Amino acid sequence: MAKRDFYEVLGVDKGASPEEIKKAYRKKAIKYHPDKNPDNKEAEEKFKEAAEAYEVLSNEEKKQRYDQFGHAGMGGGAGGFGGGAHGMSMDDIFSMFGDVFGDSFGGFGGFGGGGGRRQRTNRGTNLRVKVKLTLKEIAEGVEKKIKIKKYVSCQHCSGTGAEGGSSYSTCSTCNGSGQVTRISNTFLGQMQTASVCPSCNGEGRVITNKCSHCAGEGVTRGEEVISLRIPAGVAEGMQLNVSGKGNAARRGGVAGDMLLLIEEEDHPELIRDDNNLIYNLFLSMPEIALGKTAEIPTVDGHVKVKIEGGTQPEKVLRLRGKGLPDVNGYGRGDLLVRVHVWVPKKLSSEDKKFLEKLQSSPTFQKGPQQEEKNFFRRMKDMFE
Repeated sequence: MAKRDFYEVLGVDKGASPEEIKKAYRKKAIKYHPDKNPDNKEAEEKFKEAAEAYEVLSNEEKKQRYDQFGHAGMGGGAGGFGGGAHGMSMDDIFSMFGDVFGDSFGGFGGFGGGGGRRQRTNRGTNLRVKVKLTLKEIAEGVEKKIKIKKYVSCQHCSGTGAEGGSSYSTCSTCNGSGQVTRISNTFLGQMQTASVCPSCNGEGRVITNKCSHCAGEGVTRGEEVISLRIPAGVAEGMQLNVSGKGNAARRGGVAGDMLLLIEEEDHPELIRDDNNLIYNLFLSMPEIALGKTAEIPTVDGHVKVKIEGGTQPEKVLRLRGKGLPDVNGYGRGDLLVRVHVWVPKKLSSEDKKFLEKLQSSPTFQKGPQQEEKNFFRRMKDMFE
């Protein structure tokens, strides 16, 4: 596959200044960084491609050679990469271009951004925990205590992994820097790259006497009771991040986070619709015709609502402010009472006679169509 033009890769013109080239590369590197695009081979290739382009265009001598001869002037590779950036490790790329990112970019992948003398920091893995809440707990907010099994810091060695907490020494391979530097000769001169020290895995020190309880890991399996304050208004599927409550890290590193997944328990009478609540009120034919005072359930008790006689089926009554609070604090939803008519499936002979008598009554003969006809008749009389 033909190699793309380096100016096209970074999205700059040939007359771009060194600062514009650096800015363009920084933008591409942040966009396609492997930590932001896990398991994305295409993004990783674009990240390497941008690094390859910047390594040439940021060097005045290499840039002149490239402008004159193109990729052929790079010896078949990409100026000093010995076959292109694709032949290098990601650690080499991070170390080589530290002058672009500085300290603000130094945390990706757990390595120093400028090839400086920084030790690698271990990080514990995240935990994913589900918690079920009732509608009342969602409405008011709640404090939950959860016991979870996870990796905790070893109490015997205080998480250091060393027996007695001090049985370790400076790594002789990297002299405590956590990185090893290697120099390679290329046709453009010597190139210096840095990578994680293989002896201490970037920690800068090695354990001389491992802890007998955790075998030098600094963590053991254990349990922890965590107290959590869950805000009001959360919803099914919402995920809350609790920083530092995940698995403990090896040898005194930074603990992971706990990801709290919200689940809702079904309410026996109320149905949630975003921040509103819905209640289906079933009334008999006499009740809806005569009217009555109905007791309506809410998340924190009951309220009495007067149903006017003649209320039509499927009418919705709105009880303002009786719903759920917005999780971001933007007010509170309503309780919507939907009126339904309950019709008995079986009737006694006396009930049938009574209903047949009502059916012949002029009051029950006026349906919606008759009322509509009467309305248009009145409108017609007004204009005659």
